[in-house]
Amino acid sequence: MSKTKEQPIPEWFNGVVYDKGAIVHNRFGGDSIELNNIELSMYDFVMGASIVVEMGMFNTPQHLKDLRRGLDWFKQHNAKAYMVLLD
Repeated sequence: MSKTKEQPIPEWFNGVVYDKGAIVHNRFGGDSIELNNIELSMYDFVMGASIVVEMGMFNTPQHLKDLRRGLDWFKQHNAKAYMVLLD
């Protein structure tokens, strides 16, 4: 696993921060990339937000804003992982 990078956890983030990272596979194409603990925490947050928004469970302006914030965070802090997993 790669070492944890010094990446800030945004104040708005209300998810779980993991102790370790992992290799994550794109659910559609199968490509994979290694994420550190912060990136993995944000990835799971984005995926969870995406699922509940798509299901219409929490399709509120705040949930949409949090989803967008998570995607933007990935673009800024690990553009390669964004392209492999979320684009």
